[in-house]
Amino acid sequence: MYATTLLLSLALFAVGGHGEEKQSRGHVSVVVVGGTGDLAKKYLWQGFFQLYSKQVSSGHTFSFYASGQSHPDKATPIFFGILKAVSCPEDVSEERCAVLKEQFLRLSQYRQLKTLDDYQNLAQHIERQVQDEGLTEAGRLFYLCVPAFAYADIADKINNSCRPAGEAAWLRVVLEKPFGHDLRSAQVLAAQLGKAFCDKEMYRIDHYLGKQVVSKILPFRVENKKFLDPIWNKHHIERIEIVLKETLDVQGRIPFYDEYGVIRDVIQNHLTEVMALLTMRLPANLSDSEEVLQNKLRLLTSFLPLGKNQAVVGQYQAYQAEVQQELNKTKDHVSITPTFAAVLAHMDAAQYNGVPILLISGKMLDERVGYARVLFKSDMFCLQDGFRCKPKQIVFYFGHGSLQYPAVLVSKNLFKPSVTEAEWKEVMDHANVNVLGSPLSDYYVQTPRVQREAYGELISHIFAGRKNSFISTENLLASWDLWTPLLESLAITFPRIYPGGADNGDLLDVRLKGKEIAYESEVVLVGPEQAGGAAARNLLVMQGKYRSADMVSAWAEELVERLAADIQEAAEAAVLHGGVFHLALSGGATPIALFHRLALHHFSFPWSNTHIWMADERCVPLADPQSNFHSVHQHVLQHVRIPYYNIHPMPVQLKQRLCVEDDGATLLYQEDIGRLVNGSRFHFVLLGVGHDGHTASLFPGGKTTEGDDGLAVLTESPVKPHRRMSLTFGAINRAHRVALLVMGKTKHELVTQLSRVKGESGKWPVTRVKPTNGTLSWYIDYDALLG
Repeated sequence: MYATTLLLSLALFAVGGHGEEKQSRGHVSVVVVGGTGDLAKKYLWQGFFQLYSKQVSSGHTFSFYASGQSHPDKATPIFFGILKAVSCPEDVSEERCAVLKEQFLRLSQYRQLKTLDDYQNLAQHIERQVQDEGLTEAGRLFYLCVPAFAYADIADKINNSCRPAGEAAWLRVVLEKPFGHDLRSAQVLAAQLGKAFCDKEMYRIDHYLGKQVVSKILPFRVENKKFLDPIWNKHHIERIEIVLKETLDVQGRIPFYDEYGVIRDVIQNHLTEVMALLTMRLPANLSDSEEVLQNKLRLLTSFLPLGKNQAVVGQYQAYQAEVQQELNKTKDHVSITPTFAAVLAHMDAAQYNGVPILLISGKMLDERVGYARVLFKSDMFCLQDGFRCKPKQIVFYFGHGSLQYPAVLVSKNLFKPSVTEAEWKEVMDHANVNVLGSPLSDYYVQTPRVQREAYGELISHIFAGRKNSFISTENLLASWDLWTPLLESLAITFPRIYPGGADNGDLLDVRLKGKEIAYESEVVLVGPEQAGGAAARNLLVMQGKYRSADMVSAWAEELVERLAADIQEAAEAAVLHGGVFHLALSGGATPIALFHRLALHHFSFPWSNTHIWMADERCVPLADPQSNFHSVHQHVLQHVRIPYYNIHPMPVQLKQRLCVEDDGATLLYQEDIGRLVNGSRFHFVLLGVGHDGHTASLFPGGKTTEGDDGLAVLTESPVKPHRRMSLTFGAINRAHRVALLVMGKTKHELVTQLSRVKGESGKWPVTRVKPTNGTLSWYIDYDALLG
């Protein structure tokens, strides 16, 4: 490279008609640490070749170094294989392109950088080259394309050995995300880097800021200020959406992705930056990097806190298997890392007060597309299809999707935007496609004249020292300060499982409720392979929705504790209000642990004011071990002090006969309920669910599925003892509170099937449990929920 760098650069002026020689404007050394990795191969060297192609004619000279920990004998052929694949811009002639590529290769080399000595040798090499060729050093650019844990060590080596001599030459160090895992880790990393570099030397790169449409947002707002100023506020904006949908999975990235998830990977950085550009105060001067960054900072600190009610998360179905394979985990390993998230943000600012801002991203969705949409309110009503009643929106379309190219779209019934930049053009030939529900012909469309890759754009900004497309330390920490509380609140939230692609259907649709967000449809559970195992024991108690009712889920012990506490809370409230608590219990094996908990741990339970009723009973003598009452007596009643006249077993044995219709046992029980229970409304009914969907002793195909006359009924069970007595749906649905307790792995298939049943179904009697003026809660342990 010695004695040739300047000559090679100046020789290019004669190619393509440049003619005269120019004075060198300084020598730039570019060092890509991790220079043979995937990112460097796909984007960085193409970007640096693009920079070289543009700048060499302006008088700059260059040297390019790929570095890494591999030995040069191994890495050099790989590096030059990457360089040979770079391509020239379309406006460069074939002859000039060949010369540019040849010189770019001659100016490039691979160097091993592992030890401090390696960095010192690199610095000496650069200094000798500058001196031997009589060059003036303009600066050194280090691009750290390595894991974040290596930043501090490399930064220290660069700072101690590779700074350019003299104050005239600059040092610029480019850092790739992730910039921390949360606020604390970001603060630690910032402090480590701050010991080596000042903030103006660091360029934290977010490639989204290099996308042409994203970098157009602020100029667009300025160019169309006269149109936007009156409507860019809460009075006119209905909502803002920032969406990035991807069709690919995360195979090959699992070690990184499983630690970070979709919010850290995409939303905290890419989508947050877009959100800031859309809502920040416009700077007086777009080229004033300091003002742009300060306006962003003020914006980031103006958001209302984000908690678990401001987000929903999901995970594509195949993710668990991919984690187990790539991380070498057993089948019992479970990951709750979200691959999909929808977040609802609001600002504490007069201009945007009450305007919902949706940030949505996910893997394995139905299409690949990215956009930011500002949807405006409409005060028009058209009796016929009218132009003025069509949606009013501005769409910053990042690319892909139906349109396939980046563009800014403005509804024609809003205003016609200015086209002031020479690099943008108006699209006049509208293809027969729809964009966000409207045909393309309904929009004014602007697109770049020449599409450029984001990394190439940002590399040119780094070279020029333009900081407004990068993340300052202050802005980084402000962003993490916004997102960390949400991430902590979601740490034990189990994501909704979705199949992926078009099969997702409406599973991931969301509904906004004030300042909260929730899934629109009920959860549909998938196979047991999706979750379970010892790792999931970190999950404590989850609350959510199941079949449109409240759901509490936990491991069995915690679930029983929670249900017992809820029953005592209901008892105390009822006694305080009316002096009595009416509790109806089902039998079977499932509630035994709950009975033990109530009897042996809830010493302050108001038993003396409690009436115990049975939700169902087998037609056997009450002393028979198969009797539900016998189970309640064995596990509860004999352990607590409750008046005998407050105990109401079902009268299944009358006149020395069991459950004979003519004996009128059901009418007798109904009369007891009517006499003692106000309005025949139990305060609390505890039920289970059988594998066939029966609850209490109300079985599929039984007569009780056809009517609710009376409060008790005789039924037939498909298993012995066949004859049963049960409360009717009418009695159950009159209750103040009904709890459905489902436990055990054997119930997982049942839970899965029920989650897919919409409304009532005669096949599943439990679907008829719908308290008329009360509440229904499902208590499902993780074995039943997750399998």
